[in-house]
Amino acid sequence: MISKNTIDQVYETARVEEVIGDFVQLKKSGSNFKGLSPFTDERTPSFMVSPVKQIWKDFSSGKGGNVVAFLMEHEHFSYPEAIKYLAKKYNIEIEETEQTDEQKEQANERESMYLVSEYAQKYFSDTLWESEPGKAIGLTYFKERGFTDETIKKFGLGYSLDQWEAFTTEALDKGYQLEFLEKTGLTIVKEQTGGESKTFDRFKGRVMFPIHSMSGRVLGFGGRILTSDKKAAKYLNSPESEIYHKSKVLYGIYYAKQAIAKEDNCFLVEGYTDVIQLYQRGVQNVVSSSGTALTPEQIRLVNRLTKNITVLFDGDAAGLRASLRGIDLILEQGMNVKVCSFPEGEDPDSFAKNNTYEDLVLYLEEHSKDFIQFKTSLLAEEAANDPIKRADTVRDIVNSISKIPDQIKREIYIQECAKIMHISEEVLYNTLAQINKKDVADASKKIKQQQKAFEVVKTEKPTEKVDVQYELERKIIEMLLLYGDQKQEFEDLVLKENEEGDLVLEPEVVEARVYEKVYLDLQEDEIELTNEQFRSIYYKLIEDLNEKEQFTVNSFLSNLDQEMVSEVSSILMEEERYVLHDWERKDIYPKEKKDGVAQLVGETILTLRCSLIKSRIQQLQKNTEGNHGDNSEALEEIVNYLQLNKLLNAKLNRVLS
Repeated sequence: MISKNTIDQVYETARVEEVIGDFVQLKKSGSNFKGLSPFTDERTPSFMVSPVKQIWKDFSSGKGGNVVAFLMEHEHFSYPEAIKYLAKKYNIEIEETEQTDEQKEQANERESMYLVSEYAQKYFSDTLWESEPGKAIGLTYFKERGFTDETIKKFGLGYSLDQWEAFTTEALDKGYQLEFLEKTGLTIVKEQTGGESKTFDRFKGRVMFPIHSMSGRVLGFGGRILTSDKKAAKYLNSPESEIYHKSKVLYGIYYAKQAIAKEDNCFLVEGYTDVIQLYQRGVQNVVSSSGTALTPEQIRLVNRLTKNITVLFDGDAAGLRASLRGIDLILEQGMNVKVCSFPEGEDPDSFAKNNTYEDLVLYLEEHSKDFIQFKTSLLAEEAANDPIKRADTVRDIVNSISKIPDQIKREIYIQECAKIMHISEEVLYNTLAQINKKDVADASKKIKQQQKAFEVVKTEKPTEKVDVQYELERKIIEMLLLYGDQKQEFEDLVLKENEEGDLVLEPEVVEARVYEKVYLDLQEDEIELTNEQFRSIYYKLIEDLNEKEQFTVNSFLSNLDQEMVSEVSSILMEEERYVLHDWERKDIYPKEKKDGVAQLVGETILTLRCSLIKSRIQQLQKNTEGNHGDNSEALEEIVNYLQLNKLLNAKLNRVLS
């Protein structure tokens, strides 16, 4: 168990904008930061981070919270894992108490798989550096590839002994369960006759490349065989599992993420060694799809960090046409694509190894072509003087252009294509229209279906009314969070009888802290918040504001469970979404919300009172309906409530019908 002291230190030190900035490209927006949602596929940023409040809110998915909540949502960390990750990032020493057996058993399946994977990475790395076969075979191979000791250690490279169950036996001896060794794919379990089972190491006799998540957790492995066994695959990846999904992972993203955001560009290569060699040479903004076909999920990983991708091809890449389909996928995601191919016989690995950093960077700058230029020159070369092939080439290029969601970019690329292919823009626009015709028809059909479905819903389900009570209780929580410990002068309303015998509200000015005013007013009227979550947050807020000398939202959030953290963040960030900044530049000086705190508190409490009075009147009226007995007491109570409601609404400058 992590000590309270360590947790407090982590919350005090960690900056939400810095941590999230490792995963999402954030841009300044007034006093906040904005970026694309890491949880949904969106093109207009709706993900907001508040450095002042140390919270974030994703308006597209509804998720939100503090820095720990982000790591738990995005990286699927447990609470202790998130704290450990932040402690490591900010060089905070972790004070930990011994876990009980019961607590160890409570670790969920995902966590057990992560622990097994992390143990395996350490085991393979130790085998590489400390065992004789590891040094003689594995280390020699990596050295021959030109990797330095520092690079090998940084990427956690390793070696799996050429023995049937060396790793499995060691892992079981260390207390790791066979169930999770099998689920991660590290161990193959085969049932044999007689009910017995036999275990094998999946990566027997291979050099190992651990595959990390964006936060650095080991998800799986790639293993390369070093013998010339024709029956065995050259490269072998971990199978799909609860923690490893090939289509959602990019090799090297953990090491490249900061460089990608800084350089505002990502180099995409094919293999593990391409990534490592380029990184070692100094080009650190590089990732690989690990030999699998590029997927939209992988592209979206990059899209959070930059809008620019440069695809690097081998000089003699046999599957170049297949790779071009990956470019269309990138275009569909609204990203900018450049392509760079290496001289014949070279690949990113060999070229980086044989050239200096300066020569490598210069080559990438000079030979990176816009995708339209690259595709045009490549396909035009193939078409040569064959009119049919030439027509197919034009159609192929226009098909790529049709994938681009931005209309202005599409038009510019049509003009570019027309120049290069010596064909009229009109013909290209007609071709584009033909390609899009089916898409438009499908989209139109879909819209009609949605409208039809909406009409059905409309007849069956009336529009929901605003829950006034809910909104007012939410506003009370917001006021306590933002202004709870502020001292204000409040105008209290005291109900008195004037000389004519009429009830009137007389104002009295009192000075108090906001939380004291809210608490005493609700106590006086015997008002209890009806929403269970708001009620829990309310009492925790009152307790914190009453007991602590200095109240901070960050400190308050650190003691809440994650569900409450998410709710509090939503309350605090809701208004930020619509705040307009930089008014002063236009010589407009709007009144700050904080300047009218006393008025806001007073009006909210009065409105809540009016709402509750209205509910009470409705209840009393309902009780008298159909009741032919003596209703005089109830009617008198209704009259009194109506009179009080009128006075309160007059104070709020509202006219009652």
